[in-house]
Amino acid sequence: MLVTLTAFAGMVAFAGVLARLTLDASPASAPLTHDNLTPGRSIGNYLNQPGFVETVKQVGGNIVLGVPFGILLPLLSRKTRGLLRVTLVTAATMLLVELVQGALVTGRAFDIDDVLLNTTGALLGYMLVGRRLGRAVRPRTRPNWWKRRPGEPSA
Repeated sequence: MLVTLTAFAGMVAFAGVLARLTLDASPASAPLTHDNLTPGRSIGNYLNQPGFVETVKQVGGNIVLGVPFGILLPLLSRKTRGLLRVTLVTAATMLLVELVQGALVTGRAFDIDDVLLNTTGALLGYMLVGRRLGRAVRPRTRPNWWKRRPGEPSA
């Protein structure tokens, strides 16, 4: 119970940071923003620009922003554990953030590459820490299908 509450508090804090970083209006940037619906376009633009620091901030920052999802989701519930589930929940959440950002926030635009990079970060967080932590805190309650005895019910 304590772990669940701590993970929930972490997700709330993360949501606050995410909102602060992505949903702040930037009226001065409004004429410069363009929606990107083509996967890889923004990443390619960042990699082709001469400013290495800006590239690292944009690409690396979006990856780092997704890492907490991969760590905290497996702690919240067994149902949000697993590579596919972490991918789907993170992608859906980040897609929602990008849609809100592009539709409602002045000076911000929808960018599918941000969703891809955030999801990549969540997968890294899950593979490096979240998977083991989730299993340690919330162990399986039934054996894997390959460990069941013949004749034992599957569910």
